[in-house]
Amino acid sequence: MLTKDVSDELQQIFMQLEREGKKPSVAILKTRLTTSVPMPALISAIRRWKASAHVPKVEVMANSATADERIIQLEQQVADLTQRLTQLEQQLTEHSS
Repeated sequence: MLTKDVSDELQQIFMQLEREGKKPSVAILKTRLTTSVPMPALISAIRRWKASAHVPKVEVMANSATADERIIQLEQQVADLTQRLTQLEQQLTEHSS
């Protein structure tokens, strides 16, 4: 399983929020992060930041393919399976005749 470390990105967002005079929240972090991070990890990061101005190491699963690439792959799989099913149905029809 591939992981991606988002700690540096979180650190930058926290510092940016500090400069803007804003308090970090899960909603703000979710909108500013380029990677999807689970809510419990964000809550933990916010608590650590408030307590010590330090971001813990946060790793998330890395996406090996973008959503569009994944959709294309799935569409191709469906097309391949449909073709195989058609061939099997034809073979079954030929053998039962």
